[in-house]
Amino acid sequence: MLLDPTPTSAQTVTPPQGMAFTSAGDFDTSHAPEVRKYLRTYGLTPPNVESFGTQATRCLNQLALKTTSIEKYQYLSNLRNTNELTPLIYTPVVGEACMRWSEIYQQPEGMYLSYSDRGSISSIIQNWPQTNVEITVVTDGSRILGLGDLGINGMGIPVGKLALYTGCAGIRPEKTLPLTLDLGTNNKALRDDPLYMGSRREKISADEERDFLDELMAVLTEKWPGIIIQFEDFKNPFPALERYRNIYTCFNDDIQGTGAVILAGIINAVKRSGVPAKDQRAVFMGAGSAGVGVAKQIVEFFMREGLTEEQARRSFWLADSKGLVTDDRGDKLAEHKVYFSRNDNEGKQFKTLSEIVEYVKPTILMGLSTIGGIFDKDILTRMGQLNERPVIFPLSNPSANSECTFEDAMKYTEGRALFASGSPFAPLAYNGRIRNPGQGNNMYVFPGIGLGAILSKAVSISQEMIYASAEALSTSLSDAEVSDGDLYPDISRIRDVSVIVARGVIRAAQRDGLDRELAIREIDDDALDAYIRERMYDPKKETELAKREVATLVGSLGASGGGASRL
Repeated sequence: MLLDPTPTSAQTVTPPQGMAFTSAGDFDTSHAPEVRKYLRTYGLTPPNVESFGTQATRCLNQLALKTTSIEKYQYLSNLRNTNELTPLIYTPVVGEACMRWSEIYQQPEGMYLSYSDRGSISSIIQNWPQTNVEITVVTDGSRILGLGDLGINGMGIPVGKLALYTGCAGIRPEKTLPLTLDLGTNNKALRDDPLYMGSRREKISADEERDFLDELMAVLTEKWPGIIIQFEDFKNPFPALERYRNIYTCFNDDIQGTGAVILAGIINAVKRSGVPAKDQRAVFMGAGSAGVGVAKQIVEFFMREGLTEEQARRSFWLADSKGLVTDDRGDKLAEHKVYFSRNDNEGKQFKTLSEIVEYVKPTILMGLSTIGGIFDKDILTRMGQLNERPVIFPLSNPSANSECTFEDAMKYTEGRALFASGSPFAPLAYNGRIRNPGQGNNMYVFPGIGLGAILSKAVSISQEMIYASAEALSTSLSDAEVSDGDLYPDISRIRDVSVIVARGVIRAAQRDGLDRELAIREIDDDALDAYIRERMYDPKKETELAKREVATLVGSLGASGGGASRL
């Protein structure tokens, strides 16, 4: 068939032999006629070529017809797979979606590997249809958000996280791999649920999980050399991170991503508080893996501000359900708590947050407890009395679990709190001006960490690279945001922020000698930013790129054949 390049022709243009076509994205109604012919979808969609604005309007109208959060999640999930609009499918709806994953399952959205697959992971991985995977998010479902052990129902987390990698950092969706490990579940209700789609066995032992992960990590990097592996929502995230961080290009968002995004907010809050690092005293309500990860990141910041590690470590008082974490309170501490355990309490035990605040007189109050409202009127008022600019970060999700609201923090500190939360809160009118709450959302950093590691071809992700992501985020605010007293940039600028974070990560990889992309070592920051932007996927540009590819192909075939050519 001769190629007729005129838009009015309904001729079929046969793609080159072996080319994959008629994927969901090939039916994009923004494709020009010549692109539709090339993809052999001409006539299979209505003839009008639509703008992305028209597509978005239709999608939002259809979304408005859905009456429940789950219906909206399912619609957006299907929409994401058609590649017409890239929605942000994550908190808070992803939590409900995970709880009901086996109930609402409609189509495959990732890869599942079971413990029974050990020894055969390499052959199973070959079933993944994409040949060039750059990044994977891996979970075993054992601690999904604040919801606990959800087994394979946790697949919504890798799917949602990777949608954010695409939306925030422009990593191409076909180069991502959502991966859930079916290693059993200790959730008996799930095992007894006839609709549960995972194996009906109790969670395997730590040793068995280690051996399984050893095989998995080797297989992933053999199949896709240089792949970035992000661990997510493991109940005990520390062993895998410590075992693999210097061998593979991997990181853990719960520990390192959370720590980095909160560190960025703390860097800015400390500057604005007027209290130097050496005089800061931080009380953490919550001493789990995320809390300890955040605290360790801030220790590094304090050290860079001139403190010794011992001085920095002693600036923290961690509390859990039993009170202040001390060496002599009579219980066996989890290993991750030992680093911050206090031995200077002179035998006194402090059971309540109120007692701890009165004892420590903190400048920083951090919440990672999931206990909604524990930063009550009395606690917040006392923080305002102790500090001119108290730093108050209630970081628990969802909003119902937040240790306090933005309104209460402002009200009880007379508008002086330097505030950031884990959950979103609305802006507040206070004393005649609009105050914007900061939100320490991991999406500020993990997309840029992944993008920077991909573009630098990093052999591993060092602590220096994680710290650099936080430092870069802290500098990403616009002049107007700084003037307004914001601690984080406006989330609407997330792709610009991801460029800045990726640049920081790349520069850190270069300083550590962990990069393999030699072409960008000597270019300046402006040129590096341009390099990053050029490589960020933008679905709105895909139609134009496809048109160029068709024109190039037609031109090359025309040149070789002396005119109009058969394809």
